[in-house]
Amino acid sequence: MKRIILITGGSHSGKSAYAEKLALCLSPTPVYLATARIWDEEFRERVARHQQRRGAEWTNIEEEKELSRHRLEGKVVLIDCVTLWCTNFFFDLNADVDRALATAKEEFNRFTEQEATFIFVTNEIGMGGVSENKLQQKFTDMQGWMNQYIASRADEVILMVAGIPMQVKNDEPTNLLHQRVIKSNDE
Repeated sequence: MKRIILITGGSHSGKSAYAEKLALCLSPTPVYLATARIWDEEFRERVARHQQRRGAEWTNIEEEKELSRHRLEGKVVLIDCVTLWCTNFFFDLNADVDRALATAKEEFNRFTEQEATFIFVTNEIGMGGVSENKLQQKFTDMQGWMNQYIASRADEVILMVAGIPMQVKNDEPTNLLHQRVIKSNDE
């Protein structure tokens, strides 16, 4: 059964850590789909450290834009993160917000046609105020619209605040699962 979960929040709010625990509650062998573009050797080393920290139970896939290239039916897939993924479209399309947003939406739709559990991690970059930089303003708009698009299609939306998951949109069956994840944080 297809399921889409969106985990959002500010920088260092605990989004990724919570998403990883949730994925491991849903599957003993989840998939980690990383969307970051490797821009230098230092960042490459950081990615390698993150992969090692996650452990052998994870299948790690690096994919900058074309998520739908990967057939992941029946899997639990953590996509980290939407912000970096959108950044790749935004800059590759010369900051054309309309084209970047349309392309990201099309790719999201293709990817989520699969019967899988998708856990998308994203940032609420517009919550911290508006930048004076016009390019940042354009990206913040695009990111906010993409977050809204994913949230409208998600079965569940979780807002992370200071490491605490707050359910914004949910259905009853997964409510018990999140209580298990929260309890595991306390142990």
